[in-house]
Amino acid sequence: MTIKSIIFFVFVFCANTYSQNIKSVQLRPQQENSFSAIVPLGTILELSFDDLDADSKDYQYKIEHMTHNWESSRLLPSQYIDGFDQNTIINVTNSFNTFQSYTHYAVTIPNINTIITKSGNYLLSVLNDDDEVVFTRRFVFYEKAATVGVSVVRSRNALTADKQQTVQFSINHPNFQINNPQQEINAVIIKNNNWNETITNINPTFFKPNQLLYTYTNKTNFWGGNEYLNFDTKIIRNNSLNVVKVVRKDVFHHYLYPLTYNPYLGYSFNPDINGQFVIRTIEAADPRTEADYAMMHFSISTEAPIPNKKIYVYGAFNDFKIEEENLLTYNSKDKAYQANILLKQGFYNYTYATVDDESQVDTNSITGSFFMTENEYTVIAYYRPFGSLFDRVIGVGTAIFDQNR
Repeated sequence: MTIKSIIFFVFVFCANTYSQNIKSVQLRPQQENSFSAIVPLGTILELSFDDLDADSKDYQYKIEHMTHNWESSRLLPSQYIDGFDQNTIINVTNSFNTFQSYTHYAVTIPNINTIITKSGNYLLSVLNDDDEVVFTRRFVFYEKAATVGVSVVRSRNALTADKQQTVQFSINHPNFQINNPQQEINAVIIKNNNWNETITNINPTFFKPNQLLYTYTNKTNFWGGNEYLNFDTKIIRNNSLNVVKVVRKDVFHHYLYPLTYNPYLGYSFNPDINGQFVIRTIEAADPRTEADYAMMHFSISTEAPIPNKKIYVYGAFNDFKIEEENLLTYNSKDKAYQANILLKQGFYNYTYATVDDESQVDTNSITGSFFMTENEYTVIAYYRPFGSLFDRVIGVGTAIFDQNR
């Protein structure tokens, strides 16, 4: 697989049929400003989402243990869960004092009915009354059995030094023996908690006693991208960060400052949260049920359409997916690409992704790619000794690129 396909390939997980009435899906630790669902075994994660139908549905969650490459593992539910792998979500609350009515659902994992006993990859599915999958989310529980050291440096490839970053790492395992690392260890690098931007199938470059080194100069290169764009709608009735105009209709409509398309756009530092979003409002006490929804108007100004490319709004608000709801269309009168997306009040990071005629996704063609961009990389170490039925996650390491190194 080429670097381009590794970085830009977006896959749709089978049965992940994301219903249009479902919004604001979050699966995160309960700590504030913590976005990653890659956490130590025993950590409490909270799944929450809104249903804009504003009725009461009997949604259920289902948890399935997966292999390192996200296929169903050989374990039975009783082997990785103490309790039940499927249960009804009973924490249901109606929205209060909002123009857009919705029902808010929440559940914590693990809970009294579902206690996860094994480390590994997990697929969390939400099912409707007909046992159909409404949406899925991934999470990882890991053990602290090994230490994963990660560093990120500017690419040493002369052709891409200004645009790419190289991830290097080590797996230190002093407490147990690994007999055949190439067969027993699998490592995955994830950029900005986005499962669509990963590098897999990485073998160690050097072996030391109780240590594996991964010091590639090209194989573990990522395009740096650019800092994410952002907006803040914590105030629903007035302009806020990067909101140029607010109009009240059936719901409030927020018009964002348009991005002017420039293929020679340069890098400028802008602190971001790497594509994530935070639900918040300063106009009510409980943002879970009192934050309203606003129709967000995105636009990219350009004199003519970009040939042979479709453009999408891209971010964690829809799990970094390419969907028709997020497609921008070209308005020849305004000379701009435009899209309208209904989003809950809060602070959002987003960018623009293009899809060409061969369905290749490129997250850099609109805003550019630069080695200076501040990205967070996570390395997951999976261990499956001979004869084992599943992939343990024995360690996780993270690093943020520092251009001063």
